[in-house]
Amino acid sequence: MNYKVKSIDYQDCKEWFLKKHYAHRMPNVSFCFGLYSDKLEGVCNFGSPPSRALCVGVCGIDNAHKVYELNRLIINEGLPKNTLSYFVGQCLKLLPNDLILVSYADTSQNHHGYIYQATNWIYTGLSAKRIERFDIDNPNKHNRGVYGNDKINFEYRDRPQKHRYIYFIGSKTQKQKLRKALRYEIQPYPKGDNKRYDASYQPTIQTKLL
Repeated sequence: MNYKVKSIDYQDCKEWFLKKHYAHRMPNVSFCFGLYSDKLEGVCNFGSPPSRALCVGVCGIDNAHKVYELNRLIINEGLPKNTLSYFVGQCLKLLPNDLILVSYADTSQNHHGYIYQATNWIYTGLSAKRIERFDIDNPNKHNRGVYGNDKINFEYRDRPQKHRYIYFIGSKTQKQKLRKALRYEIQPYPKGDNKRYDASYQPTIQTKLL
């Protein structure tokens, strides 16, 4: 493929997250990569998970500091088949060793995580059912900003369950240790019809590959 993948900075990815991705909010940014042709064609971001319980729950408290979440992945529409899997695969190669990656496919968006299946992530089932606060006036606001704030207009709703995927980065020995420490049950990949969300928005900042 005639694409290059490299690290990008906060300003290059900000508009993609706020305007192009369906969540329309900024995630935690630790490692962010761009897919380039002659311009920026996609963005993939890894950040610290918002939940300490998640970090501990994957492989135990001794490995909690190694956990990062692939929390945003988006590319322009109309790119060749397999571009997305190529992009994710290249991003995984650019990350530091001895990491535990977690990512989710949102059932409320009719996603099953086929990109994670194509790049050999481990499937560990659905996230737990839970009721959470929802900001009626700001539906894209993360629920972390809703709890403890009684000045907002909120209601309680069921949180959509998400398909949870795990990936280990490191040497063969490191991966074996992390897999042995995995506290989730490994399950067969889910199947079903995917629904694509509208990703046609074109960011005004389109940095070129130098």
